[in-house]
Amino acid sequence: MSQKQTPRDFLKLIIGRPVSVKLNSGADYRGVLISLDGYMNVVLEQTEEYVDGQLKNKYGDAFIRGNNAHKNGED
Repeated sequence: MSQKQTPRDFLKLIIGRPVSVKLNSGADYRGVLISLDGYMNVVLEQTEEYVDGQLKNKYGDAFIRGNNAHKNGED
């Protein structure tokens, strides 16, 4: 029987890979997942911000508080 994975377990497996983080505001941040902590705060590199599907900004690094994230996933 396989062990049940938590969302945090999944995110730990994809560190170093491209991800998308959708915020409660509707904005979407895409970048390379560098780290996360117990509060589900994430750090991204090569980050791009999309609003309504349109690229709005590019950032080198971005810190996103876990309570602002609606969902996280691999790109």
